[in-house]
Amino acid sequence: MSVSFQTVDDFSEGQRLDNYLLKVLKGVPKSHIYQVIRKGEVRVNKGRKKADYKLNLDDIIRIPPIKVSASKPVYISDSLKKLLTDAKLYEDKGLLIITKPSGLAVHSGSGVDVGVIEALRQMYKEPIELVHRLDCATSGVLLIAKKRNVLKNLHEQLSQHTVEKRYTALVKGVWSKKRHTVDAPLYQNSRYVVIDAKGKYAVSHFQPLKNFSAGNFSASLVEISIETGRTHQIRAHAKYAGHALACDDKYGDKEFDRQVKFKGLKRLFLHAHQLIFTNPLTNDIQKVNAPLPVELKKFLAKL
Repeated sequence: MSVSFQTVDDFSEGQRLDNYLLKVLKGVPKSHIYQVIRKGEVRVNKGRKKADYKLNLDDIIRIPPIKVSASKPVYISDSLKKLLTDAKLYEDKGLLIITKPSGLAVHSGSGVDVGVIEALRQMYKEPIELVHRLDCATSGVLLIAKKRNVLKNLHEQLSQHTVEKRYTALVKGVWSKKRHTVDAPLYQNSRYVVIDAKGKYAVSHFQPLKNFSAGNFSASLVEISIETGRTHQIRAHAKYAGHALACDDKYGDKEFDRQVKFKGLKRLFLHAHQLIFTNPLTNDIQKVNAPLPVELKKFLAKL
């Protein structure tokens, strides 16, 4: 192993030195990274810097010989490349927006070798990052930042609840056509999200669009807007309201799911169809729409 040098690019500009090293030195303990910074073995433009130093564009970072765990090569199939290429809704110098297919995880993890972000990094050869997440089973609008200042700006918009997120879902039962608000805190345990006073603040608004009823089967197509973006928020709030989402393997209603599966539904009926935010580069209000996937349109036509 030998000394290596890295030049700070657009995406890493403004990032703390310690966080940058944690990102590029995968598998190296935090304690060791802080140790080499304190000892001055890490240099920026030939000078010593503290861990909280904010990197500037074109800074040259000297990294001492450090053993890094070998990362497993990521294989991206041609079919996945085409899927993600066809999924593109918008792109500029700082932002990529796609419509994520159902069944594709946004990132790798337990039992998942390749997610959306790993595949896109391979395709773009750039250090892009997810702005937010969607559940694996959920389809729809997904934002990916190509610059760190864009990522930071969008995270601020999300934390200030100025990003409008709208979803389309099919839920159990006939729901009266008035706006229903679920204001219930969510607490995450090991496997599920539950309504609990000690949980995080969460608010969802459900607007029924169309009701379906035949014999002992009833369902409602709803548009959902959320003020917060908690894990499984819509799914947990829908269950709490007595109108579980169709084909929800965690929070669903078994009998309702049996009925919709018999009618041909093979995935969670939850689609992020619209996102409204301020584009960090243009400062314009941007509205992005992802049409309802073909398989969901075809299913609705059967009801």
